[in-house]
Amino acid sequence: MSTQLSVNVNKIAVLRNSRGGHDPDVVRAAVACLDAGAHGITVHPRPDQRHIRADDVYALSALTRARGVEFNIEGNPFAPPREGYPGFIALCRETRPAQATLVPDGDGQLTSDHGFDFARDAARLAPLVAELREIGCRVSLFVDPGCPGLEEAARIGAHRIELYTGPYAEAFASGAPEAALALFAQTARRAQVVGLGVNAGHDLSQANLGAFVAGVPDVLEVSIGHALIGEALYDGIDHTVRNYLDILAPRG
Repeated sequence: MSTQLSVNVNKIAVLRNSRGGHDPDVVRAAVACLDAGAHGITVHPRPDQRHIRADDVYALSALTRARGVEFNIEGNPFAPPREGYPGFIALCRETRPAQATLVPDGDGQLTSDHGFDFARDAARLAPLVAELREIGCRVSLFVDPGCPGLEEAARIGAHRIELYTGPYAEAFASGAPEAALALFAQTARRAQVVGLGVNAGHDLSQANLGAFVAGVPDVLEVSIGHALIGEALYDGIDHTVRNYLDILAPRG
C-alpha cells in the first residue's frame, strides 16, 4: 500500500496575502504540485481569511475536479460564518470535496494543535458528519495520539481520523522518537479495529516522514504543507514533491 500525499497550499496564500494582489498564484502552485505527482490538494480556510479564502476554495475545487484528484478541505465546523467566510459546512456543500477534515481549532490559534474530545464533542459532531456524508464527502476527524473514544468517532459516521503529528515531530527533532511512534502506532491500530482509516499531518517533513510511515501501520494519506513549501523555496516544488513521493513509495 502506498500512502497518498496531499499538499496543503495554505502557505502560498499567506505569501500572496502579505503583499496583496494575486501573486504567488495558489492555483498555479497547486498545478505544479499535481504535475509533480501529488495525489491531492488540501486547504484549511479560516474565518479570519489569513491565508486561503473562499474564492481559492472554489478555484481549487474546479482544478481538482478537472484533474480527477482528491480535494481535502480542513476546518472547524463549529466556527460561525462571517463576511467573506460562508462557514465550513457551506463551503463543503458548495464545492463537494472528496474529503472534509474536521478540526477543533479556534480563531486565535496560530495553527491546529489538538484534536477532538469525543466525550465532549461527539453529540455536536454527529449531525455535521451526517450532513457531510449526505453530500458525498469522506469525513475525517482530527485526533491526538492516544485519543480515547475512537469508537465514538466510528459510531457517529466518520470514515477516517487524522492523527495530529506535532508531538511526533517534536520527539523526532529531540532525537528520541520511539515512544511517540509507539503511541501513534497503537492509536492507528485502535482506529483500524473499529473500522476507521488513518490519515496523518502536521509538522511532517522530508526528515521525519520516512520513520513515521515505517513505524505507523497503514497510513492512508499524509497532508503536508508548511515543511514542503519551505523546502520548495530551496529545491523547487517539482523536485520537493517528488522527494516526498519517493519517501512514501512502498519498499520491496
